[in-house]
Amino acid sequence: MANNKFNIAVLIDGDNAQAKLMKEIIEEVSIYGKATIRRVYGDWTSPQLNSWKEIINQYSINPIQKFSYTTGKNSTDSSLIIDAMDILHAGNIEGFCIVSSDSDYTGLAKRIREEGLFVMGIGKRHTPIAFVNSCEIFTFTENLVNEEPGKILTLTVQKDQTKAKSKKSAPKKDKKTTVAPTGQTGKTEKVIVNEKTQEALKLDLSLIDKAFQISVNEDDQAFVSHVGSNLRKIDPAFDPRTYGFKTLTKLFETIDKYIVIKNDVNGLKHPIVKLK
Repeated sequence: MANNKFNIAVLIDGDNAQAKLMKEIIEEVSIYGKATIRRVYGDWTSPQLNSWKEIINQYSINPIQKFSYTTGKNSTDSSLIIDAMDILHAGNIEGFCIVSSDSDYTGLAKRIREEGLFVMGIGKRHTPIAFVNSCEIFTFTENLVNEEPGKILTLTVQKDQTKAKSKKSAPKKDKKTTVAPTGQTGKTEKVIVNEKTQEALKLDLSLIDKAFQISVNEDDQAFVSHVGSNLRKIDPAFDPRTYGFKTLTKLFETIDKYIVIKNDVNGLKHPIVKLK
């Protein structure tokens, strides 16, 4: 996917996307291919879209005018969907990126996927799960903001103890791992507490374990990149940045049961992970 010949159509819901993140959005798309088609949809007579006017020229985005047929409503959704189907049947691209947090695009993502094309979504963390899971990859815009995440406190607890443990852990200033007492029941999870935002995020370790098991070779080792690809297949929205880590390798280094092995091939880093 990550080659320059992989052409992607980037279709943006102007009423439902953040113009200030356009640079980060294009950079995110470029990880998987080349944004050859760039369109943003909205009613450009509305002052609500003024923030897009400078961005459009800066990033060579084609604005598509769609008037609202009814007060309080707009035709952006239907216009974007119709254009997407026209592009799909033209056969000039290999993938789509839908930039929106609106569940109305769930059916479109499914239809594109059924044609065997790559489809990714970019939207806010509150995006409905139906739309998220309809994409092969979904990136939350909160992960695109270039801000220091603050100190990360991690602890391993049982699922039924997560809420209590995370509340107690937020004020601490160090990083440590705590295991729930023996005999408790529930699914083991890792809780990431961002001390800057005081936000506790659950990382289901069983998801990591499953992706690792799918990825292992005969030596019971796996390339971190392969594990990452399988994690995205299981959960399209999985992203180590959600938990405060820039890379999956950094996240693996905080999980006690795994060990990360440095592996340089022809000057390129291909880290390997295995069970301790």
